[in-house]
Amino acid sequence: MKHIADRPYADPEKAARRLGARAHLRADSGRPRIYRATQRPFLFGDKGTPAEYRAGVERAISHDWLEMHDSGMLVMLTQSGADLVA
Repeated sequence: MKHIADRPYADPEKAARRLGARAHLRADSGRPRIYRATQRPFLFGDKGTPAEYRAGVERAISHDWLEMHDSGMLVMLTQSGADLVA
């Protein structure tokens, strides 16, 4: 029987904090905070799943760390999110 390790971002709180950190890095570069700029590194770099990503985004929005643009394509870091990861 094979035992596997727990998924690091199965907890939406951890996923939300990681996404806030990703958005913070993107904001520091002076470039627009594009949705895919946080999505791709989370999915492929951090090895998160799409469900973990979505849960993290929803948790970060509910905590007012991230704000989603009306188009659904931009994720912007709020001041409280920047204070959290700074």
